[in-house]
Amino acid sequence: MGPTLSRPSPTSGSASTIVACAVSGYHVLRIDGYSRTKHTISNGKFVESRPFSAAGHTWIIKYYPNGILKNSADYISLYLPVVGSEKFIKREDLERSGRLKDDCFTIRCDMIVLGKVRSEDTVTSSIVVPPPDWPQHFRALLLSEQGADVRFMVGDEAFAAHRCVLAARSPVFKADLFGRMKEGTTTMPCIQIDDMAPQVFKTLLHFIYTDSLPEIDGKDESSPAMEQHLLEAADRYGMQRLKLMCEETLSRYIGLNTVAITLALAEQHHCQGLEEVCFNFLKSSETLNAVKETDGFQHLVKSCPSVVFELVSKLAAR
Repeated sequence: MGPTLSRPSPTSGSASTIVACAVSGYHVLRIDGYSRTKHTISNGKFVESRPFSAAGHTWIIKYYPNGILKNSADYISLYLPVVGSEKFIKREDLERSGRLKDDCFTIRCDMIVLGKVRSEDTVTSSIVVPPPDWPQHFRALLLSEQGADVRFMVGDEAFAAHRCVLAARSPVFKADLFGRMKEGTTTMPCIQIDDMAPQVFKTLLHFIYTDSLPEIDGKDESSPAMEQHLLEAADRYGMQRLKLMCEETLSRYIGLNTVAITLALAEQHHCQGLEEVCFNFLKSSETLNAVKETDGFQHLVKSCPSVVFELVSKLAAR
């Protein structure tokens, strides 16, 4: 029999923490009439503040305008009798500092009271928890069509999906799939989606299953158009987070040739934040005059005359 290899014993470890509990607080003391206190209260004499509460205790501050001891006659002394804490301030430094105004100055006293010191066990671990991976699993579910129980026809393309997932993410899908549609049919229902491009619906499904947008292939110029159609779809199906994401993206594409179309879209789909961005872009008469020459502005005038009136009113107010 050959030699046997022994398995190394697992390494174990532990840790602990010493915890010093503390309560903190502060008090602001105002000295009003500094010159009078300096000339009327002699060395070693003091004036007490009123009692005050801070850090769970009651305190008083003793103010010595000419110091406590003979060798500190050129200093201001502050003393907390409860803890025996003393603070010295040289009068000359105070008078030159600029903090003495109208013969007054203020001092903030910070108190930290230590409580019982205790020891606690600290658990250490080398276990690393990865980020949530449900979006990958749900995307795989969408692509596999396994267990799909509803089908959509968008243009000439068909999309299979799961009615429970759609209903959980969209109140409109919930009303359609569990309201007017009857369950128990032997065949998978097929729903016709009009007025929407297949690519837009595909992106909408991707967001429903993963809470994110897919990377857009192609040139960047196509992105604003996709975001506009996706915003319409998000509003149509009551998906507020997706709608706001589209608003944020469109706000970054606003320019002379796009602002009018974007403003009309914002008005039609009740995007108040996007409207304000457009109004801010058009805040000068020079910019507005340039936008008036675009086809988008003519569309805005015909489709949303109330927005044009609001725009004029905002410019007049400014």
